Amino acid sequence: MRIAFISDIHGNFTALEAVLADINSQVVDQIVCLGDTVTLGPQPVEVLNTLRELKCLYIKGNHDEAVLNPEHSLQYDITDHLIPDLHWCKDKLSPDDLKFIDSFEPMHEINLPNGNTILAFHGSPLSFTDIIQATTPTELLDVYFEKQKAEIFIGGHSHIQMVRRYDDKLILNTGSIGNAFKYVFSPGNPVDLLPWAEYMIINQSGNSLNIDSRRVYFDTDELLKKVKESHLPSTDWWLKQYSK
Repeated sequence: MRIAFISDIHGNFTALEAVLADINSQVVDQIVCLGDTVTLGPQPVEVLNTLRELKCLYIKGNHDEAVLNPEHSLQYDITDHLIPDLHWCKDKLSPDDLKFIDSFEPMHEINLPNGNTILAFHGSPLSFTDIIQATTPTELLDVYFEKQKAEIFIGGHSHIQMVRRYDDKLILNTGSIGNAFKYVFSPGNPVDLLPWAEYMIINQSGNSLNIDSRRVYFDTDELLKKVKESHLPSTDWWLKQYSK
């Protein structure tokens, strides 16, 4: 079984197109979207229409919940300067779009043919705002994964790809399709983006389990063209990211 995990698209359809082309070349059995689908980038409608067509598994992220309820965005860990982008995004979406986003699951278990189980979520099994990093203390991981029976845990949210062993289990992070971070995020510090999209493929074949952390370059000039046309509140920020 080959499963592609995508996450944190953030309205960047240009990057999503590049990733889906790569996924098609890899021949996978299933695609799982781990949340944060439409906000921040210039093409929320295109992203959502494409995700619908994929008919994959959909996990809800903090930005997905925030676009449904922008007035409560602070409780979903959305910083003040991003709130105008939430409202811009919501204005682009139809009632059916919002209903679709609201149907996303908090987490989902996938059973592999060899008997192992993957638990997919956005931040952690407890909350889509939890951030799991390579340096997260084991004591905190014990809290996040208490009573969870899966052998493999996979999420997004941090925008940093990761493969980490936790006792006899694996913790994975797909990275971000639309906003791949150059550095680990810390509140109050500026974010720098990388010019590629990130995702993962888990391949279980016989007794072998392979984790493929993939990097796909996309057309940043095309993205900036879409940003300029969109009149996003954060247009200047996007232009600074990819006009260096």
